[in-house]
Amino acid sequence: MSALTPPARTIDPRGQRFGAGVSAIVLAVAFLLNLPLLAALVGLNLAVSAAFGTRLFLPGRAWPAVRRSLRLGPTDPEHEYPPRFAQALGAMFLGLATLAFLVGAPVAGWVLAGVVAGLQTLLAATGICVGCRLYFLRWWVPSLFARLFGRADTRLAMKVTPLNRIR
Repeated sequence: MSALTPPARTIDPRGQRFGAGVSAIVLAVAFLLNLPLLAALVGLNLAVSAAFGTRLFLPGRAWPAVRRSLRLGPTDPEHEYPPRFAQALGAMFLGLATLAFLVGAPVAGWVLAGVVAGLQTLLAATGICVGCRLYFLRWWVPSLFARLFGRADTRLAMKVTPLNRIR
């Protein structure tokens, strides 16, 4: 594991849902105001968060204050890597959207950004994280992602929550 890679940690899944809702709203505003740079900035933040930890996901930074102000109790924490993998996928789609904007294909760019916004809206509204579910399929890309960040299955056990468990 490199010195820049933080150790695996557990997170409050409600914070990820909150952050996904905020970033979906930001992407909708970017579309409505035709601001491709704003969509690119969301993608950049997703990439930074995927690489260095979910605590760097700016749309989710307000969650602890919201949780305290609403006096919400604790919840079952979840492992950080599935959401980070989902953020990496979102960053990839928004990177492709940015590329489409740069080469003069704004319709393709907004479609790609819309896919990300739609999946983030799904997560925010239902708690279903499609990228997290893909991570648990254990095909070669999530395995490569886990190895890249030095995750070992013996370090911290992960559990898959059933799809019907919506908070």
